[in-house]
Amino acid sequence: MRFISPKTDFAFKKIFGSNDSKDILISFLNALIYDANPVIQDLEIIDPYNTKDVVDLKDSYLDVKALLDNGSTVLIEMQVLNVASFAKRVIYNLTKTYANQLKYGQGYSHLKPAIALTITDFPMFDQTQRFLTRFGLKEKQELFDYTDPEIELIFVELPKFTKNLDELENLTDKWIYFIKEAPSLEMIPPTFHQVPELDKAMNIANQANLSAEELEKLQKREVFIEDQRGFIVQAKQEGRAEGQSELIVRLLERQIGKISGELISQIQRLSSEKLECLGDILLELKTLEALSAWLQENRTGR
Repeated sequence: MRFISPKTDFAFKKIFGSNDSKDILISFLNALIYDANPVIQDLEIIDPYNTKDVVDLKDSYLDVKALLDNGSTVLIEMQVLNVASFAKRVIYNLTKTYANQLKYGQGYSHLKPAIALTITDFPMFDQTQRFLTRFGLKEKQELFDYTDPEIELIFVELPKFTKNLDELENLTDKWIYFIKEAPSLEMIPPTFHQVPELDKAMNIANQANLSAEELEKLQKREVFIEDQRGFIVQAKQEGRAEGQSELIVRLLERQIGKISGELISQIQRLSSEKLECLGDILLELKTLEALSAWLQENRTGR
């Protein structure tokens, strides 16, 4: 057997965000948010993209969004590349989701908790070697909660998870091991068979169960991510706007197709800082219209 990597956005959404994945997502979230306790009995997988916000692309980073049976909203993101201002982006998406719950005229009592669950393929916090960390609002000296937890940030840093298959202690360990190590497995581990949702996730990740079109799409995303990783390294090494813009154009054309001369000119006129920002959100630009809108908002002089 060969298994696809859940780290790519295409694979992550296929495994956790499809219409047939509700049971998988419930097990996954219970394991990572509630210490494997069966707190979540039901949820609704909802579209993480709000069409009215597509122009500024600020809601286009999420992989999966779920409304839990207790009214809480969970934003789930798998992040492979350590791009600029990523930590701020996580807070922005969470607080915006929390605030946008209220309809016109509704009181604050209608607000329900919002949780950001972020899995990173890079270290985020030098202060700890723990692979799973939680953040909320607390008083600085005595560390008591501001209120009942209304917003919470949960991070899983995959490089800090070093357990091998024989060392997995609980369901939380098994799900994190699946995210990190699935492509290295040659068969479904016997202990995974004991968890129906994890066994189902492994079968979805089995390359033999993907269509040729899905495999091609997955391969393109993996190649694109590696190209963007190379762009980040090259941009930091060279620091030249000319070289940055040429590389960005090549990556964009792999992503969305042929770009017009006018759009290329707009990209070439961007400052080094703006080019770095554009490089950060390359994966989120799915159409020429989205690229044009971003350039319009970030044109030189604004």
